[in-house]
Order: sequence, then structure tokens, then C-alpha cells
Amino acid sequence: MSSRNDSSRNDSSPNDSTRIDRRFQDLAREGRAALVTFVMAGDPDRATSLAILQALPGAGADVIEVGMPFTDPMADGPAIQAAGLRALAAGATLLDTLSLVAEFRQGDPETPIVLMGYYNPIYVHGVEKFLIEAKEAGVDGLIVVDLPPEEDSELCLPALAAGLNFIRLATPTTDAARLPAVLANTSGFVYYVSITGTTGAATPDFSNTAAAVARIKAHTSLPVAVGFGVKNADTAAAIAAHADGVVVGSAIVEALRASLDEKDRATASSVEAVRNLVAEISKGVRAGRS
Repeated sequence: MSSRNDSSRNDSSPNDSTRIDRRFQDLAREGRAALVTFVMAGDPDRATSLAILQALPGAGADVIEVGMPFTDPMADGPAIQAAGLRALAAGATLLDTLSLVAEFRQGDPETPIVLMGYYNPIYVHGVEKFLIEAKEAGVDGLIVVDLPPEEDSELCLPALAAGLNFIRLATPTTDAARLPAVLANTSGFVYYVSITGTTGAATPDFSNTAAAVARIKAHTSLPVAVGFGVKNADTAAAIAAHADGVVVGSAIVEALRASLDEKDRATASSVEAVRNLVAEISKGVRAGRS
């Protein structure tokens, strides 16, 4: 008898599966991990941000996380904080983020899109209104890092009812007593934060990461994607050997920043800088189980 405790009650059936569910199922059949890429909506401007989004699938991104710019991030390191500030300075709003996703979706009906950010802008906008508009725009899932399981009635449960995956973060400090609560209403995949600290702060210990992934997978049939600290093809390959997904954020955002001019404006190389890094990391992900 399996020891798996199916805490994740929202494991999707084929009849109600989302793009996220289908993508991870397809990749499992292929025998490889997913590459999950993070970019900040509106960084450094809307047109460049859209061009980057449109370039990501062709470069090897399997799932795209789109950051919702916010003035007071808690879990983000310097690179992503700066990206959010650039986007806000360029006039980005929550509605702009949804519009960006909708325009991307016109040309790409398949790549899963996850909005990642904080609850305050959603709360101010109105939860019900936000969920309707997000669904209409083509959003597939949410990661809202400052809403713990005790607050699931605020957004998590309404999101699930609206047909959106709600993806929860587990960390090295999520112990056996806490893990069931973290997994209870999680769907799509579990995002394992491989380090204690903010994004981009350090390189993970891959032996510890493998053990953590195994521990989480003993309690859920959901895919487990690992992020925080993935910088290049080598680190991606090391994680892909054990995880169902590899999440890359700060390295991509930093590659974009390095391509900007002295006034933080996009240059002719900005989209290509992101595309090239993602293509390199994608090779690492694909080599992880070879």
C-alpha cells in the first residue's frame, strides 16, 4: 500500500485539467523536467516585456511566471525588486499585467501562464473582479507569496473555484507538521524554495534539494518545481535530475537589466539577451536526466 498522503486534494482529473496540469503531464511522459521562467510584467516597458514573453516559449520555457509589479515585495531579492521598480516607473499596473497576458495569449494558446506576486494589489482591485479578468486574459495559476494557508478563504479557494491553479511555496523550514497545511489546497505544482533567503541570494545545496523534493513528493502527487538560486545550465541540470521543474527568475531579470542603457531603457539586444540565457538554461534542464 502506498505511503502517499494525498494532501493535495486538487490534483486535477483529465476532465478539469488546466494548461499547467497538461504541460507537466506531457513532460512527465517525455521523461524530463519543466523549465519555468520568471519575468516581471512591464520591465523595462510594455513593448519589450511583451516581446520577451513572446520569445520565451521558443527559447525553451515550458511554463511562464509573470511578476505583478508591487512597491513592497518581501521575498524578492535585489534583481527582482529593481525589475518591479522599473516596471512601476514605466507605468505598469495590475490591469496592464492582465492586458499583457491577454495579448500574449492571442498568439500562444498553450504555454501556461502563472501570475506571481503579492495580495495587496489583488485585494485593492477586488478578488472576484480580478479572478474573472485573470481567467479571461488566459492566466492559468497564481502564486501569492504573502497569503498563508490560514487565509485560504481570501483568494486560494475562490481561485480554485474559478478554475485557476493556486501554487504554494514550500521552504527548507517547512517541517513535517507544517507541510500538510501547505499542500492542502495547492494545485498545479508545488514550488520548493531551495534556499533560506530572498530570490537570487545564493546557490542551493543540491544534495539537500534532492532530499527535500523526495520528502514533499511522499505527501503529494503534484509535480515539484525548484527555484531560488538557479543561475545557469549547470545548476539547472543538477536540479532537473531530481525535480519535476526548474524555476529561473533572478538570472533572467539580471540578464535583461545588463542589456539596458544607462537610463534603464531597452536596447536592441534586450530581448535577445533573455532569449539566449533561457535557451542555454533549457539545454541544462533537458540534460538533467540524460
